[in-house]
Amino acid sequence: MDIHHGEIVEKVVRRNGHSITDVARLTNVNRRSVYNWFNQPRLKPEIIYKIGCVINHDFSVELPHFFTPEDFEKGFKEHAPVEKRVEENKDIWKDKYIDLMERYNALLAECSMDREISGILSTMS
Repeated sequence: MDIHHGEIVEKVVRRNGHSITDVARLTNVNRRSVYNWFNQPRLKPEIIYKIGCVINHDFSVELPHFFTPEDFEKGFKEHAPVEKRVEENKDIWKDKYIDLMERYNALLAECSMDREISGILSTMS
């Protein structure tokens, strides 16, 4: 029986509740590439390994001819779990948003102050 690497990877990704968007972002590819991987009967071990590391899954169980459990232990240490990386990303964007809103509010206050001064000066003339 011939095993389909892409189907195995897809089942694991979906079974563990990972989104295609997160897998694509964490492996530095676009979503289309992830879907293409799922359709491939044969995938390079490097691709499977990278996916396993970012979703924190040991593919040596499903694909023992490619990997040993020790392979993934090292990879898990090098890659943060998906949830932690996604949470860190949220904080980065939240901080950027708050900073942008604070600068916008300061600019609005400055413009409002300029209008008030202009109004006062025009009434004095």
